[in-house]
Formats: sequence, structure tokens, C-alpha cells
Amino acid sequence: MDTIERLYAPIAERASRDAAIGASIFKDNAIASRPAAAGSSFSWAMHFLPVQRRQALRALFAFCREVDDIADGEASRALKETLLANWRGEIAHLYGGRPRNAVTLDLHKAIHLYGLRCHDFLAIIDGAEMKAQTDIRAPSFAQLDRYCERAAVAVGRLSVRIFGDETPAGERVAAELGRALQLTNILRDLAEDAKRHRLYLPRELLHAHGIFATTPSWVLAQPALPDVCRDLAKRAERHYAAAAEAMSVCPRSTMRPVAVTLGINRALLHELLARGWQCLDEPVRISFSRRLALLLRHGLTGR
Repeated sequence: MDTIERLYAPIAERASRDAAIGASIFKDNAIASRPAAAGSSFSWAMHFLPVQRRQALRALFAFCREVDDIADGEASRALKETLLANWRGEIAHLYGGRPRNAVTLDLHKAIHLYGLRCHDFLAIIDGAEMKAQTDIRAPSFAQLDRYCERAAVAVGRLSVRIFGDETPAGERVAAELGRALQLTNILRDLAEDAKRHRLYLPRELLHAHGIFATTPSWVLAQPALPDVCRDLAKRAERHYAAAAEAMSVCPRSTMRPVAVTLGINRALLHELLARGWQCLDEPVRISFSRRLALLLRHGLTGR
């Protein structure tokens, strides 16, 4: 297996001197063989996009996967900082019209076609840096919201523009749905995050239920954990409801992928609530038939 340094070599070392050659070399590794969100609600939602928009979304997810893999990798914190700084430089080159690797080459057309904004890409890197700089453990509500804004909402803002919506209502959909998705992921991935010494459950909720430690494995063993998780699930549900309300005033044609994503992940949250948080190793999945039903219901109506 390649070392982490080889996997995440600085862009200047990874990119070919000839951009076209670099694109052909890296395309299979960066995008085609590692499609971001494959098998997820996003991949189901992409069926409702024209080919050009679908390609733009794949390129966006490839970028997200690249920076997230750095934050979740085993490199030293100093090396992670360097690699993420390299991505900041690559975004600067992208918006300067001089992309240097396969991911940004594929994004180059999309940023002009769909008005994708530079600060959203930088916010995604900011979110990765929050994980790379320290093991997040029991953040305050304010810190958690900042992380959600960077890790999920910024992705949502870019996504809705790719879908074709640049309205204030579309921005609100991104803000609410991004938070709902991130909270759902936190509730689903507690055990996996604990293995990385991370705990995203907010400090205030833990304290409200008598949990004052921040060691992930200890917190997950507490009898009050299900109560904490149910309270956080209620917050996620409120964000889903607010996203659905904002979506109702957006054009149906642009909201079909969003509606599918919302429907599938909201169903996942309800499955998590039904399972509870006493057996964290018990997987929670939405069956193929139910996903297909949600795909048809929300994809056809855009609601």
C-alpha cells in the first residue's frame, strides 16, 4: 500500500507539466474510479440531471473527496496543513484560469457555466482544516454549526447552483439541508468517528444529560447517550422541515435532485430513531425498494 505521503503528494508534484496529460493520468483515480458519494442519496439524485450538470456535480464531489481524505488520513497534522494549503493554491489557479490537476480541470468549465463561487470552495477546505488541526470532541453548538456551514452547507450552495437555482430560496435550502445532512451523518457515524478519536455531539446537549467527559469511547458507553442523540435528531428534523419549506417556493425542475436527497436522508434519520443508540454497531440502511420508491416520489414531483 502506498504511504500517505505518496497518496497525498502536493499538487505541484502530482500534476503533470502538460495539463492535458495530467488530466488523462489522474482522471480514473480522482473521479471515474472513485466517484464521490457513489451509492449515496446524491448518486441516486444525479439521475435527474442532464449530463453536463451531472459531470459538474461529479467534479465537485471529487474535490470534496480529495480534501476530506486529507483530513481523515494518517499523515501528520503539519503535512495535512501543507496539503490543504496546496488545495487553496489550486483553487486560486482554478479561478485564475490556470487549473493544474484533473479535479480542477473538470471544475473549470462548471465554475463559469453555473456561477460557482470561490469562497464556497475555500469554505470546504476550511471545514477539512477543522478536522485536520485537532480531533473535534464535544464542540459547542456554535462550533458545530461553523463546522456544518463549512463541511456541508458550502457544498450545498455549490450543488444548488449546478442544479440551476441561484435564488435566495435555493440558498436557504442549501443552508437548512446541509445542516440536516451533517447532523444525520453525525448520528449515524458515532462509532466510526470514535475510532478516529472524534465526537461531534454538542457539549451543551451532553451536559444537559449529565455527561461531562469528552473521551469518545467513554461517552458512547453512557446510558444517557440515546437521550442526547434523540435531542440532536430533533434538531436535524427541524432542519429537514425548514429545507422542505424553502424548497416549496423553488422551481420543481431544479429541486428534483435536492428532493431525492432530502427524502432519502430524512428516511435514514427516522430509521436511526427507530433503531436507537444502544447498539451502535447495528447498521442502519434504507432498502433498495424503499430508496427506489423515494426516488420516484421525490424525483418526479421535485418536492
